[in-house]
Amino acid sequence: MRDATEMDDIEILGTAALIVNDDEEYLLHLRDDMPGVVNPGTWSLLGGTRDADDVTMEATIARELAEETGLVLPGLRRFTLAHNSWEGVSGYIQVFLGRWNGAPEALTLTEGVMLRWFPATMVHRLRMCPWAEDVIRLHEASMDGRIAELAASGALPRA
Repeated sequence: MRDATEMDDIEILGTAALIVNDDEEYLLHLRDDMPGVVNPGTWSLLGGTRDADDVTMEATIARELAEETGLVLPGLRRFTLAHNSWEGVSGYIQVFLGRWNGAPEALTLTEGVMLRWFPATMVHRLRMCPWAEDVIRLHEASMDGRIAELAASGALPRA
């Protein structure tokens, strides 16, 4: 993981939203399991790649959330940068953090299989996109004040 301010937006290939509810559960997206899909068949975060018309990464995540679910989520803030590699392509993902308390089944999902809330204690039991699992572990550590402890021990999640 890298600090969210270490790179210019031009170097970031995509975005993702780490969405948390008031019960401290994470909204996860089950990705399609088909050729051409990055991290197929895994639970991950909503998001996607930057379009030429997206002026900022904030515009990218807002567009992706609206396109994939119809969700408009004001107040998203940059949380961290995650790294993902897939079929020889490698790049950084700007992860945004936001809060929402709605019902996933009320959203209109246009990509993937389903959306569902999960507590952090269940994440390790899921077939997760590796970088997304690392982002959740990082968020959990930041909530518990364990970032310095993880960094000192070399156990800070890496994506």
